[in-house]
Amino acid sequence: MTQEQWSNIRQRLLKTVGQNNFTTWIAPMVPGEINDGIITLNVPTNFFGNYVSQNFSDLILHETNAEGLDVSRLNFALAAKPAANSETAPEQAKHTTAATKPPAVPPSVTSTAPLDPRFSFDNFVVGKPNELAHAAARRVAEGGPVTFNPLFLYGGVGLGKTHLMHAIARELQQRQPEMSVLYLSAEQFMYRFVQALRDRKMMDFKELFRSVDVLMVDDVQFIAGKDSTQEEFFHTFNALVDQNKQIIISADRAPTDIKDLEERVQSRLQCGLVVDLHPTDYELRLGILQSKLEVQQKTYPGLDVENGVLEFLAHRITSNVRVLEGALTRLFAFASLVGREINMELTQDCLADVLRSSERKITVEEIQRKVSEHYNIRLSDMIGPKRLRSYARPRQVAMYLSKQLTSRSLPEIGRRFGGRDHTTVMHGVRRIEELKQSDSQIAEDLELLGRALKS
Repeated sequence: MTQEQWSNIRQRLLKTVGQNNFTTWIAPMVPGEINDGIITLNVPTNFFGNYVSQNFSDLILHETNAEGLDVSRLNFALAAKPAANSETAPEQAKHTTAATKPPAVPPSVTSTAPLDPRFSFDNFVVGKPNELAHAAARRVAEGGPVTFNPLFLYGGVGLGKTHLMHAIARELQQRQPEMSVLYLSAEQFMYRFVQALRDRKMMDFKELFRSVDVLMVDDVQFIAGKDSTQEEFFHTFNALVDQNKQIIISADRAPTDIKDLEERVQSRLQCGLVVDLHPTDYELRLGILQSKLEVQQKTYPGLDVENGVLEFLAHRITSNVRVLEGALTRLFAFASLVGREINMELTQDCLADVLRSSERKITVEEIQRKVSEHYNIRLSDMIGPKRLRSYARPRQVAMYLSKQLTSRSLPEIGRRFGGRDHTTVMHGVRRIEELKQSDSQIAEDLELLGRALKS
């Protein structure tokens, strides 16, 4: 790749991602060789490479191919030294260092991690699975008196935790610019702590973290098992709570489920409001796609989506929002490159691998839980030894659905139903098959349960 080609790609990326993202994530990269359709991009840290890969890889691929280069994949390699071959390199290198590995005591901190302009309350799509988390985040972002401390947001990958964290920080920044808001990942907290120990600047470290108005820590599960870091985090937490300063924390699971997290830290994290961001439902996924569609159509004017495509994606891609958004970005980039309209055929061709990996695998345990809820009986009674009809029929329904919707063998299903023999499972499956033909209630129950499990 020539310097001119990379410069053209950078200019187009700047228009797409905005100045802040460009300066932080695009400018520091230095392109290497292109071999067998793979371009190597030299980056300052592994964290940097992972972030760019997750958030900008489709765009970079699109713009690289638009420049006439035959590239199908990106490879990120650690640069021997920070990028320093452009006219603004010294400033960029300094910015990158601040974004990924901040100095122990920066002069005035608003956010140590770059705030993504895409992550605001305005473009956060609210639905039943995330409405409580959204409402709590909004309340904290108003910057009024502390009502719950800490606010602890947790949920799986791509459910909106980071979006809400960035939105809170941006809102606080805009409403009360004089407020000192420190936003960083647990990994960065640990890095600063270790650096302060090494440089014998612990007093500076303590002063920085205990003098903020709002402390925001992302992915707190990373400090689990790090005893010294947990100790310092605990004392920082207590000092801020004593001063009535707001703390906002995110993690991928509830405090009690974080392995190797000290009991006293767990207890502290639970003393405020703990909010679960549930997996998205179909309506929320469709709403997210519809909101992202407008963004893509601005990037690729003239490209439209055939009716039914968004609904298809909302049904099929249920893993997380990040995958869902990435699929739509990839779809538009692909359609633009090959000059085709976005219909069902193109969608299935372009996203074949995503759709394959997103096929939801239903478990026997999930079936048992749904069936016991449907018939309003305890799960322990359904899989237990009782032979009462009120338990036996739901048990047979669950066995039938386990046979139909999972790849488990009859002996495996039997083991999950209190260690029953495979012949018992076989009898239950046959009985439900018979009843399905003659009992309209059973047929309706099976239809409802099947739909609920597949959604």
